[in-house]
Amino acid sequence: MRVLAVCTGKAEVRPGNRMKTGINKRPTRHSPLVGCEGLEGDAVCNRKHHGGPDQALYIEGDVSRAWWEKKLNRSIAYGLFGENLCLEGLDNQVVAAGDRFTTGDLVMEVTAPRMPCRILCERMDDPCFSKMYINAARPGFYCRIIKPGRIAAGALVRYEAFAGERILMPEMMVHYGKKASPDLIERYRSVPVHYKLRASLSDGVIKF
Repeated sequence: MRVLAVCTGKAEVRPGNRMKTGINKRPTRHSPLVGCEGLEGDAVCNRKHHGGPDQALYIEGDVSRAWWEKKLNRSIAYGLFGENLCLEGLDNQVVAAGDRFTTGDLVMEVTAPRMPCRILCERMDDPCFSKMYINAARPGFYCRIIKPGRIAAGALVRYEAFAGERILMPEMMVHYGKKASPDLIERYRSVPVHYKLRASLSDGVIKF
């Protein structure tokens, strides 16, 4: 597995909006540092819903990107979904919370799936894209940084599956916003999920 693209974005105002967004990601030729708060040179505008230690990086797999190209009958450029990294040979559907990706010194750990929003719909020029993204059940995912390091397109990546309970990204997406059974809560408590999700378990809800 290798890195196909490293994408960063500037704070921009999209047409018809007053709030700035960093969703307009584009590939960079540089080798930025990835720290606990994210990718060097990448704008994160809405800190309530984006960024932070458990959403330091947003990753998409190239297998899923190719699936979307076929589904939409259009080219899906690197960074179009707002992702920071695209990884070769990776299918988002097989990724679970706690899985790790390592390249050089950098170690990334999966925490939660990406949930679509209005800004993504605008980016895709489709007001119904959020529903399509959810129904496709192949979400990209967020990672926390276990060990900082630099990253560049072409770098080799080692994948390490979480050895404990496996909660896949599509499963987490289905659970989002719903009341959870005691058994499901215990499953989530046994996995290194997003800190917001872990906090929501005390209310018996899956949210992040």
